Formats: sequence, C-alpha cells, structure tokens
Amino acid sequence: MSTLKTTRRMAMGLVAAATATFGLQAHAGGHGIDLTGKTVEWIIPFSETGGSAKWANFYAPLLSEALPGQPTVVVKFMPGAGSTKGANYFQEQEYEDGTLIFGSSGSTQFPFLLGDPRVKFDYADWNVVLASGTGGVAYLPPELAAKMDGLDASGLKDTDFIYGNQGATRLDLVPTLAWEMLGLNVESVMGIKGRGDGRLMFERGEANIDYQTSSSYLSGVRPLVEAGTAVPMMTWGALNDDGEITRDPTFPNIPSFKEVCEATDGCETSGEKWDAWKAFFTAGFPAQKMVFLPKGATNDAIVTYTAAFEAVKSRADFAEISSKRLGKYPQMTGAAAEAAKVSGTNVSAEAKAFIVNWLQEKYGVSLN
Repeated sequence: MSTLKTTRRMAMGLVAAATATFGLQAHAGGHGIDLTGKTVEWIIPFSETGGSAKWANFYAPLLSEALPGQPTVVVKFMPGAGSTKGANYFQEQEYEDGTLIFGSSGSTQFPFLLGDPRVKFDYADWNVVLASGTGGVAYLPPELAAKMDGLDASGLKDTDFIYGNQGATRLDLVPTLAWEMLGLNVESVMGIKGRGDGRLMFERGEANIDYQTSSSYLSGVRPLVEAGTAVPMMTWGALNDDGEITRDPTFPNIPSFKEVCEATDGCETSGEKWDAWKAFFTAGFPAQKMVFLPKGATNDAIVTYTAAFEAVKSRADFAEISSKRLGKYPQMTGAAAEAAKVSGTNVSAEAKAFIVNWLQEKYGVSLN
C-alpha cells in the first residue's frame, strides 16, 4: 500500500474517531449557558488587516444575536510571533464562564504541525465549535500577467519577484512553495503582520506578486482587478470528495495551481514535493479557520456555541451574505467541525519532513 493511501486511511480513522467523540459529548447532556449582560472576547492572533479579521468581524455580530442573552462580541487582535503569541496566551486560559473564544487560522496550524519551538499550545486541549473552509488567490500586476501564455507560467521565469511574507512557517509556505515549483524567482520580505499588509505592499509597488485568502481577495483585491491594476494568476483550488484538487467554487473562472503547474514546463503534480504541497494546502485551507472554547469548557458551553453557529448558518440570508464576504465554502459545526479540526492539525510524517528540510534549505529556518 502506498504512503499516500496509508496516510489517507489513517486520516479517515482519526476523523471517524473525532466524529464519534463529538457525538458522545453532544449527547452527554447539556442545557446551554446564559450570557445575558456579558461581553464575549474573541481573540484573533493577527492584525486587523487580514482575512482572519474579516472572517471574525463578519461572524461577531451574527454570533452576538444568536447566543443566549445576546452578549456583546468583541474581536480582540493579538498579533505577534507568527500568531503564536495569541495562541500561547489562549493555551494558558482556563474556561470560566464562556466569555472567551479563540480564532485559529492555517498560519497558526502550520507552526503547530511543524514543531515550531515558539509553539506552547496544543489543539487537543481546545474545543472546536466552528470550522470555516476558504481558498486563496495569487495575483500579479497586468504587465507581468501578460507574460503568461494561457495557463503556462514559463514566461515569468525571468522576472525577479518581491513578496510580502508573514513568516516561513506560516500559511505563506503554500504560495511560496507553489511559486518555486513553477520555477519562479520570488524573494520574500519577511515579517509583515498580516496579509493585508502584503496587499498594501503590492498597491504601493513594493511587491509585484501577492496572494490573499478569499475573504480578503473579495474585499481588497477584486476592486484592484476591476480597476485594472491587478490580474488573478491562479487559485490554490479546492478538494472534491475524492480528495482531488479542483477549481475553487468561489472563483470558477480562475485556474487552479494544479492546472497552471500541469501547463508549465518543469512543474510536476506528482512526487514528494507535490505531495507535501498538497498535504499542507489540505491542512491550511479546507479547514482554514476555526473557533475554539478554551480547555476545560463545559458541555453546556460547547452545546451553546455550537447551537449559536448552527442558528447563524440557518439564517435565510446566510448563503447570500456569507458568499459575498467569505466566499462559497463549507461552514462546519458539530461532528463536521471536529473532523475538520483533525484534518487541519495532522499531516503525514513524510510531508512534515519534506517541509522541514525545505524551510532549512530555503530560509535557514531550523525546526529539528
């Protein structure tokens, strides 16, 4: 049996176990908690300019309305140390009264997956109540986009690119590895606080290649495309039920990275590099953002927040308003959210080893 099939089989086993665990918890009793007159603090470990901010700011007023007692939901930004500052802070918190929640992202999951020494948190201690899928879109200035021959990116190989990078072990490794696979020469300017800062670098002419998660692309980049100052290059794609890369449902007219790779000489959609890219794409995007209650959360609290997010998803206008702000992706609660947590916080040993070695060779980042 191949490594890929074995890994997928193990992952499915983990998902089944997680789903069963949630089912037991959900039926172990629980009558909810009352949050009347209280303020819920929602920690986001990034700056207020990125996709996580847009995601949390979209959900916050809807969550406030859906929770018992309609508490005020305040989004608190806590950027630093590649998002590990906020995550480490949350790890130290014990459940008290249901007024503290945390918003994780792929850029938080990746340092955890890679064994980043700054990580002092453990997803196993946290209680997931929502998981949101998303996508990502890479884009170029129009004069560089013109160098592409249809899907073939070979014409870009003689260009020196500058990219605003949040950090080597962050979600940015998905685009930077993809560009390397295409043979592009992309120099990263490290340490920007959020992807919104990367977009501003692009707008100011300080960067000539960028990517944004779907929510930020819809709000921040689509106006640039409409103004003619940016051209979409590709999306990272989406996963179908068979685990294969397909076009992103939010951007069906933009080719996926897989399509561009297949059309570009020297880029391969098989082998260890492709398998590693796909593994981290899978961990970082289909379950890209999650909401957690801290360790020690009561079943009553978990049931309350799960029901609140389910109520939000059941709104008659939810499909319309969420597609405009977040894109067309699954918004998961209950057992589905638990399964997404498993898939987002596990990668194969082979994929991890490849990325750890790649980070050492490309950036001099040692995680061993």
